[in-house]
Amino acid sequence: MWNYTKEVMDHFMNPRNVGEVENPDGVGEVGNAACGDALKLTFKLDDEGKIADVKFKTFGCASAIASSSALTEIIKGMSLEEAEKVTNQDIANILGGLPEAKMHCSVMGMEALQAAIAAYRGEPNPFAADHEHEGKLVCKCFGITDVKILKVAKENRLRQASEVTNYCKAGGACGSCLGEIQRIIDDMWLLEGLKKC
Repeated sequence: MWNYTKEVMDHFMNPRNVGEVENPDGVGEVGNAACGDALKLTFKLDDEGKIADVKFKTFGCASAIASSSALTEIIKGMSLEEAEKVTNQDIANILGGLPEAKMHCSVMGMEALQAAIAAYRGEPNPFAADHEHEGKLVCKCFGITDVKILKVAKENRLRQASEVTNYCKAGGACGSCLGEIQRIIDDMWLLEGLKKC
């Protein structure tokens, strides 16, 4: 049993903003129900360009539902410029934290928001299947590339392959790619250290 905070349980048991916005300005879809989690986020802007209404539909666990609900509460009333700065850590923080193995749910929320904003701007979904495969495929079980591993590791200051698994599921099924994930993040941090010298 996961050790959830009262905030997670509240957003899970009483999710806010469930459903779809009618005639949305932005729609973002991420995840894959076959992999266990999927999220659709829709929003409508007011005359001032602020998020007036936002709703979600998710297929996932308590953490996915709670993260999606919390995200909608965070961004209501924000401009798109403010909303695009929301991170997965912001989502986890408003929930009083998430179990490490469930941090991928907050990442999914952040990605759905970024995808919805991209759709509003007429840009391609940065998390669509064809974009997800930019770079070298590392985790065949979940279709995760080195590009996504590097992004998640850098944004969240992850140093271990097991942490990467918690944030994007890479290595979480058969585990055969964990060594490669570790090499990728070790190399990234080595290069970051050299840049500072």
